[in-house]
Amino acid sequence: MCSQKISEGDDLLLYLNQRRTYLVKVEKGKSFHTHKGFVEFDDFIGKEYGSRVSSNLGVEFVALRPLLRDYVFKSFRRTQIMYPKDIALIVMFSGISSGSRVVEAGTGTGALTTALAHYVKPEGRVYSYEIREEFLTVSQKNLTRADLIDFVELKNKDVTVGIDEMDVDAVILDLATPWLVVPHAYAALKPCGTMISFSPTIDQVVKTVEA
Repeated sequence: MCSQKISEGDDLLLYLNQRRTYLVKVEKGKSFHTHKGFVEFDDFIGKEYGSRVSSNLGVEFVALRPLLRDYVFKSFRRTQIMYPKDIALIVMFSGISSGSRVVEAGTGTGALTTALAHYVKPEGRVYSYEIREEFLTVSQKNLTRADLIDFVELKNKDVTVGIDEMDVDAVILDLATPWLVVPHAYAALKPCGTMISFSPTIDQVVKTVEA
């Protein structure tokens, strides 16, 4: 069970109001500055999550434990991310759980990857394919901040050329040409495995279903 006390090195979600929250790391001797003043991280250490701390201007902040959704919404971005309502549907239909082995493509900046890693840990693994190396750099940063990088293998490869893994539980696609991956997914999946494809246009859906 996670400690209810805040320690140095912990992530905090500082809640100001419904429109403004901040995902920060507690660093002893440092402070966090906002338009409502600054708060000292030392004031949080040893307090319970849910505690209130005032800035130097007297404005209250609530220290909350970050949830999975916070790591998704507050990820460093270089692409459009997938949002929780879509991620939840993908997880439900994929059937993945702790211990599952999942192939994902493309990684983007890792919002969906973060969620998949959360659900397959600690024994499972996500193999995430992305052709743009700069996106992998950002996704690695996001996964490390969420403490999930150990459950992901980031691969700078084109999934439409082939999938290295075999006997996987699910193949989850968020890319422009998912129909090109269908034969590779079929070969990589367990007999009872699932394939999920997320596409914004009906043309993509039709081509993938036909494939």
